[in-house]
Amino acid sequence: MNTDILEQVKDYYGKQLKSKGDLKTGACCCTDSPPIEIREVLPLIAEEIKDRFYGCGSPLPPLLDGATVLDLGCGTGRDVYIASKLVGESGLAIGVDMTTEQIETAIRYEDEQRERFGYKSANTKFLQGYIEDLKSLGIEDNSVDVVISNCVINLSPAKESVFREIYRVLKTGGELYFSDVFADRRIDESLANHPVLRGECLGGAMYTEDFRRLMMKCGWADFRYTSVSGIGFGNEEIESLVGFAQFSSRTVRAFKLDDLEDICEDYGQVAYYNGSIEGHPHYFDLDDHHRFFTGKPLLVCGNTASMLSNSRYKNAFKVVGDRSRHYGAFDCSPPSSVCGDAESGSCC
Repeated sequence: MNTDILEQVKDYYGKQLKSKGDLKTGACCCTDSPPIEIREVLPLIAEEIKDRFYGCGSPLPPLLDGATVLDLGCGTGRDVYIASKLVGESGLAIGVDMTTEQIETAIRYEDEQRERFGYKSANTKFLQGYIEDLKSLGIEDNSVDVVISNCVINLSPAKESVFREIYRVLKTGGELYFSDVFADRRIDESLANHPVLRGECLGGAMYTEDFRRLMMKCGWADFRYTSVSGIGFGNEEIESLVGFAQFSSRTVRAFKLDDLEDICEDYGQVAYYNGSIEGHPHYFDLDDHHRFFTGKPLLVCGNTASMLSNSRYKNAFKVVGDRSRHYGAFDCSPPSSVCGDAESGSCC
């Protein structure tokens, strides 16, 4: 693992950046409106925590009550504290970050945030360390329900280690839900190691096809994008260095399941959403091309059926059919609206 890059990132986020206003581009800034359940919690989060938050999405999925949530690269703890409120007192929100100044800020607010939430005892835990080596922090195999990360994995010089660790700590049926910066090509090593480009989440941005290959290598046969939006530089000096590439902010959903296949297969299965997920009474978007309207049947591939049946979403869906009969590859052509992004981990 390239320790020089890690030290550069520590310096950038621990010493050079004092608030979001110090960022030189908009890559590490979230412009999308978060879901209502997150918007309702944000006023309860201390201002310093929010002011020193650097993220490009809102990677907190629904149905977190009682869950154990792990935030990789938690910084000052904004998403950890939001998760703390969403999981409730019976759940646990864990944050991991390598930067001393960031993690110390997160820890300093534990008692205050507990009081703001009206909890008798804290349900948060902050650990200083590396997201590439969660085992050294005592995070056990199959111990986490949901892993989240907000514009951090791009900063790692050892991304394969990160995704292998995520797969290790997730329970079967557990969910990886993260936002990050991606590129439409590989970034030259000389630019990737540029301290400002790396710190601004551009130098280490993952080429989408390399990301797909890496996920497959680490055990993720299928993953989905839930949102994709372009990123502008807003800085002539930065654009002069990497303006040849297109960057995007993407939120990714992936489940740890043994029966996922590397392409979508058709078993004649149908899924119904019952409208029970809080904040989603009329429809639920599994990803950017699967919108389940309440009560309306939707033909799904075997992978989607497994994601809905063998995860914590199972009580919100009814899946009819099994894999006893195969009808070939799943038809992803329009206008079926069952598939879209050719860059996803599977055709569906």
